[in-house]
Amino acid sequence: MIPKVAKPPHVPDALVFEFNIFGDERFSEDVHASYAQAVADAPDIFWTPYNGGHWMVRRYDDIVKVVGEPEVFSSSEMQVPRVDTAPRLIPLNYDPPESGAYRMALMPFFSPRAIRAMETRIREMAVGIVEGVVNRGTCDFLDEVAAEFPVGVFMELMGMDRSRLHQCREMADAFFKSRLPEDYAVAGAAIMAELSSLVAQKRAEPDNGLVSHLLQVRVAGALLTEDEILRCAFLLFLGGMDTVTNTTGFTFAHLAGDPVLQARLAADPDVIPKFVEEGLRCFGVSSTPRLVMQDAERFGVQFKKGEMVVCVLPISGRDDRVNAEPMVFDIDRDKQPHLTFSSGPHLCIGHILARTEMRILTEEWVKRIPSFRQAPGTHRNFRTGTVIALQNLPLQWDVTQEKAA
Repeated sequence: MIPKVAKPPHVPDALVFEFNIFGDERFSEDVHASYAQAVADAPDIFWTPYNGGHWMVRRYDDIVKVVGEPEVFSSSEMQVPRVDTAPRLIPLNYDPPESGAYRMALMPFFSPRAIRAMETRIREMAVGIVEGVVNRGTCDFLDEVAAEFPVGVFMELMGMDRSRLHQCREMADAFFKSRLPEDYAVAGAAIMAELSSLVAQKRAEPDNGLVSHLLQVRVAGALLTEDEILRCAFLLFLGGMDTVTNTTGFTFAHLAGDPVLQARLAADPDVIPKFVEEGLRCFGVSSTPRLVMQDAERFGVQFKKGEMVVCVLPISGRDDRVNAEPMVFDIDRDKQPHLTFSSGPHLCIGHILARTEMRILTEEWVKRIPSFRQAPGTHRNFRTGTVIALQNLPLQWDVTQEKAA
């Protein structure tokens, strides 16, 4: 465990609140609710002595302002604690205007038109995965469905070998668990070796996938260098292996305990998009750290150059200033504001794909398994940090009932 650090002189005592994003004792199986409750009495922006000492921003409006001011709060480093050899992933670790050109290079694969063109294949994959478990009456939803489906979609998009799915997820998990420089180095090297092999393969045998696209796309009139391709692929790898899987897992963990909502979704699939959006509001997984680039006063707080600021996106939708009764899962809300995909120049480029995957999987699941529950006597394991993860979700359902339906 990394020891706590002393409070810097410029941080007032009133803004100190002890909270460990990597394993605070107040976290419970209901990770997001316990997270929101744990910091409910903290200042809106507070400093914690854990993990090298850093600021945390928990309110929706404050997060929007932080991520919208990259000249003060840069995305050039996003590791907490800071590490000497922080990776510069493309386009995430570039601020505007540099990030914009790289984002445009990726858009042909993530535009609304591109995602619509993928829907038939996405649905085929969802049907195959749900059909693979439906007659068993039980599964680990996280491992067998929530990972297999969106990660499988991502791997096809990239042109990767789907037989490597579990090994690649283990690599991403090791990276997100890292806290020490040596841990990041080992985890990062394993991912980079995987991606280097993939890029070499696509140079020899190009296809219609995203990696082959990166080999031929031009940014500012020039082809991407090998280093740029790898740093872009590294970011896509981390996002594709972990985030949609975990948001889907947490959302279905909630659904497993709400038989009334299950019946409603099965009877009226038209409300599933609202269900997905409420899941995104309640169960985001990725926080977004920022590096302070210059001494500045914002929100009445003195920020010093070199400090880290963690914007807690996963509980942004539980801010009672933007959502009434924020701890209640309610698909009938008039509005569902959240920052699960961040905002501004670093709005997640994959947000349309993520929503589409969650919608289609829910449609195909409740069509075949309209009633299910978490297996009695089981517990959900989870990982916390800058990216929250659900690590298992054992579900059960009545096979006879579903066959009859």
